[in-house]
Amino acid sequence: MGGTTARAQARRARVRGMLVATHAAPAAVVTVLALVFAVGVGLPGTRTLLVTAAVAAGQVSVGWSNDWLDAARDRRVGRADKPTVTGAVTPRALRTGALVALGACVALSLATGVVPGLLHLAAVASAWSYNAGLKATAWSWLPYAVSFGLLPAFVVAAGHDGRVVAGWTVAAAALLGVGAHVANVLPDLEDDRATGVRGLPHRLGRRASGVLAPVLLAAGSLVVLLGPPGPPSAASTTLSGCAVVLAVAAGAVGVARPHSRAPFLLSLGVAAVCVAQLVLAADAVAVPG
Repeated sequence: MGGTTARAQARRARVRGMLVATHAAPAAVVTVLALVFAVGVGLPGTRTLLVTAAVAAGQVSVGWSNDWLDAARDRRVGRADKPTVTGAVTPRALRTGALVALGACVALSLATGVVPGLLHLAAVASAWSYNAGLKATAWSWLPYAVSFGLLPAFVVAAGHDGRVVAGWTVAAAALLGVGAHVANVLPDLEDDRATGVRGLPHRLGRRASGVLAPVLLAAGSLVVLLGPPGPPSAASTTLSGCAVVLAVAAGAVGVARPHSRAPFLLSLGVAAVCVAQLVLAADAVAVPG
């Protein structure tokens, strides 16, 4: 009886560990954003589900590959929040999972069509390039700009109706991605440096990065406000105002108290506002080709 209970507990721990290693929160945000874009541009129900599934598989592959490739580095700095450090899952299990998820992503992406499929696979490949080494270089921001910028382009192309993605959408998504990258790195700057990771935020330093993240995110918010045709809606104007206020607060705290977690948390608030604006403007994401 005791052995059965122990095995059941070990299985539950592995399942939890695999779930944690997907980086569930950001993966869910990106997947939901793709779903909203698909609904906003009027994709049929089946195609919307296909696009959403492809993005979900890609995000899972990226999350698992990140923890697989970072396993040794995470152990060296004692990252207790990582399942490979606690022993809940092994790097080998994450490698297998990442490759299986990537295979599913390839199949689902190409099922939407060759052009949209290749656009999405380029976005996923860009994210994998970050995990594979670009995260430790001054170009660490580039995969985020490329992957986020290609997401709405993939969704619009999946419609096969002659429309193309609006330029402002690509710019806003790229700014959101780079801002999210800088903000996401802030809590782990010291641990990353200890293992030789020196991406752009590490090279700029905590104070400068604490200011840069909210500035980029607020810029994305302003692009969403001013990009769509016609006068800005009251809701988008209000949200953009909130984003600017949060960004100013984050920047001020980042300068005055660079080791505070407040710039990171405030930057997450700005990112959430920008995502909300993109959701509201989803029907303007596609324009006639």
